[in-house]
Amino acid sequence: MQRDRAQLTRRELGSPIADGDGLGKSYRMMHDDEERLARERLSQPRQQNKERRGVGTAGGILVALGVAAAKLKSILAAVGLFKVLIFGPKLLLSFGSVFLSLWFYAILFGWKFGIVFVLQILVHEMGHYLTFRNFGVPVSLPLFVPGLGAFVSSPMTADPARNAVAALMGPVFGVAAAAVCWAYGLATGEAFWLAAAYVGFFLNLFNLIPAYPFDGGRVAGAIDGRIWLVGVVLLLAWVFVNRSFTAFTIIIVIFVLVSSVPRALAAWRGQVDPRMQIASPAQRGALALAYFALIAIAVAGAAATTMERSGIRG
Repeated sequence: MQRDRAQLTRRELGSPIADGDGLGKSYRMMHDDEERLARERLSQPRQQNKERRGVGTAGGILVALGVAAAKLKSILAAVGLFKVLIFGPKLLLSFGSVFLSLWFYAILFGWKFGIVFVLQILVHEMGHYLTFRNFGVPVSLPLFVPGLGAFVSSPMTADPARNAVAALMGPVFGVAAAAVCWAYGLATGEAFWLAAAYVGFFLNLFNLIPAYPFDGGRVAGAIDGRIWLVGVVLLLAWVFVNRSFTAFTIIIVIFVLVSSVPRALAAWRGQVDPRMQIASPAQRGALALAYFALIAIAVAGAAATTMERSGIRG
C-alpha cells in the first residue's frame, strides 16, 4: 500500500530545508561570525597602530642616539684639533730638536753611538720632567741643543727642597741609563756598550758639579749657596788638568762664571742670606747624603768602565 504524500512525515521526506529552529540557529551563527570578523577588522588597525607607534618610538630613540653620537664625535674632534693646535708646535719643536741633535752627533761619532748618546740625554731630561710633573709643576718637554745637551723649562717652586730633588733626579735617571749600558756590555762583552756606559757616567758626573747652570748647582744652592765657589774651582781645575780648551768647554766655563760667581760671592759676603734659599736642616742633610752618594756612584761607574774597556782592548 502506498501512503498519501501528505501523510508522510517531514523526516521521512528528508526535506533539505531545516525546520524553524535550525534556521534560527544558522542565522545566529552567521550573525556571530559577522560580528567576530567585524571585531577582528576593527582590532587590526589598532594593533597596526601600536606596532607603528612602537617602531616609531624605537626609531626616534635611535635617531636621538645617532644625533648625540654625532655631536659627541664633533666635540671630540674639536678638542683633538685644539690639542693639536696647542701642543702640536711644542711636540714638533721637541722631537725636531731630538732628530737635529741625532743628526749632529751621528756626523761626529756615527749613527749607532749618536742614537745611544741622544737616548741617554733624553732619559736624563725625563728624570727632571717626570719629577716636576709629579710635583704638579708645569714643565716643558725636553728641548735639545746640538752640541750642548738638552733642558726642560719649568718655574721654580717656593720649596727649595723640591727644586733640588727635581734637579737631582736628572742625574739619577742618567746614571741608571749608564748602568744599563754597562750591564749589557758586561753580558755581551762588547766594548761599544762599555764606552757608552763610561760616557753616561762621566756626563752625569760633570752635570753634578756644584755650580750653575748644572744640576749640581741647584742641589748645592739648597744645601748652602757658598758651595758654588767650590764648584767653580773644580770646573776650572778639570779644564786645566785635562787641557780641554775646546769651544764646548770654553762656553761652559763662561756660563758657569756668569751664573755662579756673583751668587756665590754675594752669599759668601752675607749680602744675600743663604738661609733664605736653602732647605730645612733635615732636608739639607738628606739632600747632601743623596747628592754625594750619587757623585760617588758616578765616579765608581766611570772608573770601572774605563778599566774594563782597557781589559777588553788588552
